[in-house]
Amino acid sequence: MCGRYHVTEEMAGEMEYLVKQTEEKLRRESAAALKRIVTADIYPADQAPVFLAAGGGLACTWLRWGFPVQQEQRKGLMINARCETATDRPLFREGILHRRIAVPAAAFYEWDQEKAKYTFRGKNGKALFLAGCCRNYGDGEHFVILTTAANKSMEPVHDRMPLLLQEDQVTDWILDAGKTKSLLRQIPFSLERSTEYEQLRFF
Repeated sequence: MCGRYHVTEEMAGEMEYLVKQTEEKLRRESAAALKRIVTADIYPADQAPVFLAAGGGLACTWLRWGFPVQQEQRKGLMINARCETATDRPLFREGILHRRIAVPAAAFYEWDQEKAKYTFRGKNGKALFLAGCCRNYGDGEHFVILTTAANKSMEPVHDRMPLLLQEDQVTDWILDAGKTKSLLRQIPFSLERSTEYEQLRFF
């Protein structure tokens, strides 16, 4: 699963190329959205930058993390959706079919059964793109992050992890519905894993 992740100001410059193909107005709006990024941890219910389809290409905007849900007379947030079942669940189906997004992150966190906190990053510190989808609510669009079975770099910590997109898969995930099923089934690439006491690299 994914319950907290990290963004940095440096990511913005790396990601501008993703919005080059849209019309000028959307490019300006995306540039403004990217400039809002500051180094911080992102928590459920926070607003965060995402990439989505707009103007025939990709745009960057800010959406709120988590679908509001009512559970046994208590309000909560659904922050993740399982790749294996997302297309079968009414809460996520329309988003997977028509409102796919990519969530940029510098790193994300996971805790093991002993509550030890681990940080997962891309190779050489490259930005990560987490697959997700969004849905409209009364206060605007909200998003969830898709999760899949853990790969070898995640397995020692948790049995689930975000569905990771390679840089060259971001556009396909968002714009090409014909590739959705295959991307939902892919095994995420390996990550660098570290704690306060260790750092293990998997290439």
